[in-house]
Amino acid sequence: MKKPTSASGAKRPAKAHRKTREELNQEARDRKRAKKHSGHSAGSRANGGSAGSASAKNTQQKDPRIGSKKLIALGVTETPVVKQHKPKSEKPMLSPQAELDMLENDERLDALLERLEEGESLNTEEQKWVDSKLDRIDELMQQLGLSYDDEEDDEEEEKQDDMMRLLKGGN
Repeated sequence: MKKPTSASGAKRPAKAHRKTREELNQEARDRKRAKKHSGHSAGSRANGGSAGSASAKNTQQKDPRIGSKKLIALGVTETPVVKQHKPKSEKPMLSPQAELDMLENDERLDALLERLEEGESLNTEEQKWVDSKLDRIDELMQQLGLSYDDEEDDEEEEKQDDMMRLLKGGN
């Protein structure tokens, strides 16, 4: 049986002509020659190109995020940032004697020192507080010319006097 043909009865395209090696080589040479001459002229950037593109660049606003001049630290900083807290209220300056009396009568300090004498250990915050208060007491004692060793010095002097009396053969 025969296959039905299209209704329009259009002609079928003729078979494509196969090119010879000589024709293919000539077309390749033509394509190469055309490619060789395409592109921009030499030095087009140095000669300025077109004036329209330069004015368009000037009218655009620059992005402020690009090109920051802020200095950036490139290493690990050894000094940690310490928050400085302002005093809640300025206390009137006490005389060294008044401040020393206040520290010696401090109940919290006494309680913590008793705990230390009993052999208990304090947490770091309490230990720092006790150390700072004891250091302050020492500073105040030095300012006032007082020392804990006054009583011990007197006793040592008396013992030396007693020893001298015994050596001399006295009472």
